[in-house]
Amino acid sequence: MQSPPLTALPLFPLQSVLFPGGLLPLRIFEVRYLDMVRRCHEAGTPFGVVCLQQGSEVLRPPQPGEPGQAGKPAPPSGDGFANETFFDVGTLARIDDLQRPQPGLMMIRCTGMQRFRVLRREKLRHGLWTADVELLADDPMVAVPDDLAHTRTAFKHLVARIEDQIAQPAERPLLPPYQWDDCGWLANRWSELLPLDPGLKQRFMSLDNPLVRLELVADTLGQMGFKLPS
Repeated sequence: MQSPPLTALPLFPLQSVLFPGGLLPLRIFEVRYLDMVRRCHEAGTPFGVVCLQQGSEVLRPPQPGEPGQAGKPAPPSGDGFANETFFDVGTLARIDDLQRPQPGLMMIRCTGMQRFRVLRREKLRHGLWTADVELLADDPMVAVPDDLAHTRTAFKHLVARIEDQIAQPAERPLLPPYQWDDCGWLANRWSELLPLDPGLKQRFMSLDNPLVRLELVADTLGQMGFKLPS
């Protein structure tokens, strides 16, 4: 049964991709997001993370000579604002921790939840985006086939190195439970840690078939020259 659409979901366009089950730390200082994050945290509701196709995560300040009204500063503008566009498929982000180290600054830690597809988008005053979205189905559990077992073995070695180098579990880029034999989980975690172009990560995240996603990740590892065990 398909979930009903979510309406007026607040969006956070980023130059990165959030995968279901992934971790996302954010440093929030723009007014348009400070209020949005505060409201989501207080209500216990998620916001949506979408990957930018064009534009900037941070609105640039008005430049000298740009007009304001009645002596007031001009509103945020420029390519990072007026031409902000993003992909249609994103991921819900749940706020797990919020800190306010100083006025006008929030440090949050989020977990990726369910994917969604944007049906209708609207840019509000001051540049905040909201959207009506349809939730996409969670990945089915697909066991890692024998011909892709090398990606699992290599990732286990990578995780062991991360655990040796980063003593505090909360500071690691991924946390247990590790679902070693799940194609979707394995492909998502590889995609997060590899230094890939955001457009390619978006392509992987948007795929509905977790086996195909892992196959493409394996191909990418080979193209990047990763020496995977046979």
